[in-house]
Amino acid sequence: MTTKLSLATLDDIGGRASLPAYRREEIRPGILHFGVGNFHRAHMAVYLHELFNQGRDLDWGIIGAGVMPSDQRMRDTLKAQDFLTTVVEQDTTRSAATVTGPMLDVITAPDFHRIIETLADPLIRIVSMTITEGGYFIDPATGKFDPQHPAIVADAQTPDTPKTVFGLIIAGLKARRDAGHPPFTVMCCDNIPGNGEVTEATLCGLANLSDPDFAHWIHENVAFPNSMVDRITPATGQREIDLTRDVYGIEDGWPVFCEEFKQWVLEDKFPLGRPALEQVGVTFVPDVAPYELMKLRILNGGHAAIAYPAALLDIHFVHEAMEHPLIRAFLAKLEHEEIIPVVPPVPNTSLQDYFTLIENRFSNPKIGDTIPRLAQDGSNRQPKFILPSTADRLTQGSDVRGLALVSALWCRYFEGKSDGGRTIIFNDPSAERLHAAALASRSDPMAFIGLSDIFGSVGADARFQKRFNEAIDSLRSQGTAITLQRYIDGTLSS
Repeated sequence: MTTKLSLATLDDIGGRASLPAYRREEIRPGILHFGVGNFHRAHMAVYLHELFNQGRDLDWGIIGAGVMPSDQRMRDTLKAQDFLTTVVEQDTTRSAATVTGPMLDVITAPDFHRIIETLADPLIRIVSMTITEGGYFIDPATGKFDPQHPAIVADAQTPDTPKTVFGLIIAGLKARRDAGHPPFTVMCCDNIPGNGEVTEATLCGLANLSDPDFAHWIHENVAFPNSMVDRITPATGQREIDLTRDVYGIEDGWPVFCEEFKQWVLEDKFPLGRPALEQVGVTFVPDVAPYELMKLRILNGGHAAIAYPAALLDIHFVHEAMEHPLIRAFLAKLEHEEIIPVVPPVPNTSLQDYFTLIENRFSNPKIGDTIPRLAQDGSNRQPKFILPSTADRLTQGSDVRGLALVSALWCRYFEGKSDGGRTIIFNDPSAERLHAAALASRSDPMAFIGLSDIFGSVGADARFQKRFNEAIDSLRSQGTAITLQRYIDGTLSS
């Protein structure tokens, strides 16, 4: 028997999944969250669900918001099930389903006016976001706010009718100030170094284009806590929908599958208060940077490292990549010899033990995480997860054989064919440009690593160029598997 998920059917689902211990009518909104995707529903929403189950802080319910046309489908799906979500946690030895209910509504484009009204509501004390690493209008080469982006230019010209997340937040803050309400806290939950500072830079940068005085007011009055978030959460497809129905008897139009592990490290900067998240495992620290850098370099960098060799070898699932002896050995050598040595110490943490945990998480066969998900958006992810480690090693005078190989694998991937001849489907905002550059690099390697908005000073470094050329030549002449073996054996470069 299967049951369609809704508030009215929770009693019928009770024997198959954990249910909320709170009632929907007990919850009041306190958070507006931009980007109601799988990660948010597996991470922040789960922490709040666990807190609400303790019978506390029920005035921190979530109202979701989305500015992309694709967000409408998410809203329609969630509304049809009363904004409930089935979260399926999968470890190597167990799986469990939980129905979570801290979300009250989702507002999407083109109803921008209602989003601004909600932002202006004094009940909303935190505005959070998971809008992907590429959603902050940052020039990847400089790391600075890009005032020339067309969406930014449009919002700067029409600040009263914005269409970006940041334009909407500015309009909401302005409405609160005019009404005499204190500003909400703006909390970024994306994988970006110094994500609070980056969010402030983008928000103030956009405001400055139309109202410099208000940009100064934002800087002086709005809190932007830094955070580090972590939970492997693959995209939902028919497989996950079918498993939720077949295993748990729940018809959920958009369930979320994730690993059992989750982590959230957060600065305690919330002038209007916050939920007591420390009661459900969130770590509050004065400085998030060490934890953040550890995760971005070791975990996200590890994902970026295995994505492209796996794609070139026609491997679909992440756990299958970790079962491939060459990919697993490549990752281990790269992490131990080149990435971990340039990660600063983290309080009460062994970086070697952390990597062992990462290896085990990547190897979990039940998650169903995919190589195409890891390979997407490399133009935004490589400059954040791989190239900073490369730059640090070059600054130290250390070799970059493995990190240059990661860049070469990315270039080889963007030539468009796997080693087996399969056509690669790209998912990157710069896909057309990267594809052209990768093809041009067959005769001129600088056509790819000379993309200064991505590679910055790294691409201009002669030591990096040498290692990249050695790696890309091997990938083209001998293939991915032999090149990985040569790197592992130490025979890839002279």
